[in-house]
Amino acid sequence: KNAADWPLRWDLLLRYRLIEVISLWEGRLTTNHLQRAFGIGRQQASKDINQYLGEYAPGNLEYDRSLKGYKPASTFKPVFTRGVADEYLQMMHSREDLSCAFETLDVRELNTEVLLPPSRDLRPSVLCPILQACRDKLRVEIQYTSLSNPEPESRIIQPHTVAHNGMRWHARAWCEKSSDYRDFVLSRIQDEPEFTEFTEFTEQSEHHTEQDDHAWQERLILHVTPDPRLSVAQQDVVARDYDMTDGALTIECRAAMANYIVQLLRLDGSRHRDPEAQQVVLANED
Repeated sequence: KNAADWPLRWDLLLRYRLIEVISLWEGRLTTNHLQRAFGIGRQQASKDINQYLGEYAPGNLEYDRSLKGYKPASTFKPVFTRGVADEYLQMMHSREDLSCAFETLDVRELNTEVLLPPSRDLRPSVLCPILQACRDKLRVEIQYTSLSNPEPESRIIQPHTVAHNGMRWHARAWCEKSSDYRDFVLSRIQDEPEFTEFTEFTEQSEHHTEQDDHAWQERLILHVTPDPRLSVAQQDVVARDYDMTDGALTIECRAAMANYIVQLLRLDGSRHRDPEAQQVVLANED
C-alpha cells in the first residue's frame, strides 16, 4: 500500500516525515525532536514513534542504548520521504519550505512550484558521521577529491558546521594538512568518514573549534546595488525587485560564506556582460 493512500492527518504526516529525515540524516532520533518541533508531550512523541514503527514502517528503526535514541536499521527504507539530502535541507530551512515537498496532500489553494538545484551525490554514510563529528568535536579521516587533486587523497579534518551554499553541501572544518580552516564539498568525499583519536604527539592534533575559525566568526556587510549602467527607470525596477532600501540591499553574512553569495548573485566584479543580465553589483568590493 502506498503512503499516499493512507488517510493521515497533516500533523501526523509531518511527524512521520521528521522521524525519517532526522533518523536517516542525523543518525539519532529521540522523543525530544518531536517534542520541540511540534510542541507535544513526551508520551505523545513516544506514541507517534511506536505508531510509525507498528503501522507503517516495521523494522525501520532500532533503539540504541548507547545513543539513548533510535537509529536507522540496516534495512531502513523510507516510507514518507524519498531519502534524499534535499529533504533534510528543506526541514532545516523552515516549515514552509518543508511543506513544498508534500505533493500528495491537497492543502494549497494556489498552484505553486519550487525549483531546486540538481541533487548532489550526498549519502547518509557521509553526512551522518560528519554531523556527529561537528556535534561531538571529533577528528575525522576522509578520502577527498577536488578539481586540483582529482585522485582521492587522505585528509584529516575537524568539522564544526555543515552548511549549504545554495547549490551544494559542504563542511566547514580545520584541515590538518593545510593547517587552516577550509570548506569540504560533501559530495566529493569518496568513502565513509572514519573517526580518529586525538594524540599528544603532534601539534596538528589539537582541538580546533568553531570559535577559533576567524573567517567563520567575522561578519561582513555586503552592499548590493543596481548596475549603474542601467537607466534610472531600470534601476528602480531592480531596486523594487530586490526590495532595496534607498537603492541598496544590505546583506549580512559570515566572511567564510561571503564568496558564495557573490557567486549566486553574480557579483564577481567582471562587468563584461550586458547590464540587463548583470542587474546588480557589489558596491563595496573592498
